Amino acid sequence: MTNAAIPPKLPNELIKQPDRPKLAEIMGPGLITGASDDDPSGIATYSQAGAQFGYAMGWTLLLTYPLMCAIQQISAEIGRVTGRGLGGNLRRHYPGWLLTGIIGLLIIANVINIGADLGAMAAALQLLIGGPLLPYVVAFAVGTVLLEIFLRYSRYVSVLKWLTLSLFAYVATVFVVGVPWGTVAWHMVVPDIALTSDTLTVVVAVFGTTISPYLFFWQASQEVADMQERPDAHALLRAPTQAPHELRRIRLDTYVGMAFSNLVALFIMLTTAATLHAHGITDIATSSQAAEALRPIAGRFAFIVFALGIIGTGLLALPVLAGSAATALGEALGWKVGLTRKPRQARAFYAAIAVATLFGVALNISTLDPVKALFWSAVLNGVVAVPVMVMMMLMAVRRDVMGRFTIRPMLCVLGWLATLVMALAAVGMLATWGS
Repeated sequence: MTNAAIPPKLPNELIKQPDRPKLAEIMGPGLITGASDDDPSGIATYSQAGAQFGYAMGWTLLLTYPLMCAIQQISAEIGRVTGRGLGGNLRRHYPGWLLTGIIGLLIIANVINIGADLGAMAAALQLLIGGPLLPYVVAFAVGTVLLEIFLRYSRYVSVLKWLTLSLFAYVATVFVVGVPWGTVAWHMVVPDIALTSDTLTVVVAVFGTTISPYLFFWQASQEVADMQERPDAHALLRAPTQAPHELRRIRLDTYVGMAFSNLVALFIMLTTAATLHAHGITDIATSSQAAEALRPIAGRFAFIVFALGIIGTGLLALPVLAGSAATALGEALGWKVGLTRKPRQARAFYAAIAVATLFGVALNISTLDPVKALFWSAVLNGVVAVPVMVMMMLMAVRRDVMGRFTIRPMLCVLGWLATLVMALAAVGMLATWGS
C-alpha cells in the first residue's frame, strides 16, 4: 500500500472564484446519475416488485433515499476533492489485488447490465413497431458508442440531461391508471416484510438497483470530467477556497438527482401494483413484458408511454454503464480516461467502451436468458456494491487521500449505514436461498 503526497495548493490569486451558479449548471452529475439508475434493468426490477407484492415494497424506496444520497455524495466528493475517480484513488492507495478484484466485479456486473438493457430496449421497440430484435440491439449499441466517442462532452452531457425527461413517462402512467394513495402512504412507512427467499431476493434487487456500484464510479468520474472541461475548476486539495461552493453544489445536485430517481422508481412500482398485481399478474421478469401486460389492462396509451420510457432510459443508462466500466478499468491501468478527451488522446479508453458494449450485444446472441439477466443483474449489483462501498468509506476518512476534506461525521454514519444495509440484505438473501 502506498501513500501519495497531497498535491500542492494553488495560490489564491490563481484561483478564480465561481460566480453564482445557475440551476442548469448545478444539475449535472447527480441528476444524470440518478436518472440513469432507472434503466431498463431497474424498470424490470421495480415492475416485478409491484406486480409480485403490490404496494408492499414502497418502503424500500423511502429507506434507500437517504442512504443512496449519502453514498453518491461521498463518491462525488472523492472525485472533486482529489481530482481522480474511484479507480484512480484505489490504484494509488491500495494493493493491486484489491483493485483488480473490485474492478473485475464492476466490469462483469456492468457488461451483464448493458446486455440486459440492450435487449429490453430492442424488445420495447419491437413491441411498438414490430420487426426483428437483433438489428435493434445492434443499432442501439452502435448509436450510443458513436455518440460517446465523437460528440463533444458538453454537448453530450446536454443530451443526457434532456433524456432524463423520458422518465416522466412513468409519472404519466400512474395518473392514467390511478392508485389508492392512502394505501401507498401506509406501506411507505409501515414495512411489510416476510423473511422468505422471494421477498429478500426482490429487496436485494431493489437495493442493488438504487445503490449500484457503477453509479459510484460514474458520479466520481463526472466530477473529474467537469473539472477537465472548466479551466477555472481545480481539485479541492489544490484549490481549497473553491470547497464551500463546490461541496454545496454536489449536495444539491445529488439530493435532487436521487429524489428524482426514487420518485420515478416508486411510480413504476405503483403502476404495476395498480394494474398487474390487482389483476393477478404477479410474474413480470422484463420491462418490455411489463409494458405488454399493461396494454389490455390500462389501455394503449399507458402501454405506449411505458414502452417509450424504456427506450429513453436505456439511451441514458448505456453510456453511463459503459463509461463507468471503461473509466474504472482505465484508471486502474493508468490510461488517459474521460469523455472530455478526444478519441486520439484516449484510444484505449474509448476502445474499452466499445468492447463493453460489444459484449453486451453478444449476450443477446448467446444462450443467456435475457429475461433472467435483467433481474439478476440488479441482484449482482447489490452484492458487488458491498466491497466497493467499504473501500469508498475507508478512502473518504483518510487524510492522506482527502486532506482536510474528509467527510463529515453525519455523512460518515449514513455511508456506513448504507453499507451495512446492503451487506445484511445480501447475506439474508443468500441465507434463505432455496428455502
